[in-house]
Amino acid sequence: MKKIIIRKQDVEEIIAYAKEKLPNEACGLAAGREAGDVRTLEKIYYLTNTDASREHFSMDPKEQLQAVKDMRANGLIPLGNWHSHPETPSRPSEEDKRLAYDPRASYLILSLMEEVPVLKSFHVENGEASEEILEIQE
Repeated sequence: MKKIIIRKQDVEEIIAYAKEKLPNEACGLAAGREAGDVRTLEKIYYLTNTDASREHFSMDPKEQLQAVKDMRANGLIPLGNWHSHPETPSRPSEEDKRLAYDPRASYLILSLMEEVPVLKSFHVENGEASEEILEIQE
């Protein structure tokens, strides 16, 4: 099982961005470094949800390319993506599982359905999702 380490400041920024995009889902990419089963997220990218939907998302392809170029320029590797669920729990929907094409990626999902937002990370392979350990550091 992978352990994902993310800074508290990044979590707060993801929450603020996702709330700003309500009622639609917000989305982006996550990059950093990997050592064995530990992934340290060092940069979060905020991308446009071109679907402008509260139930699904598609990332802007030009913004994705720019993010990957930025990762390379900064010596980071792509570790996964994130998106918000404005009205549902922090777990992959059937559509999320169906569209999870990269078994190496971590899929972070932020639920905004309760007063206190919940962020979790998942590994998805062959349509099956398992929760990863998510450690939030100061």
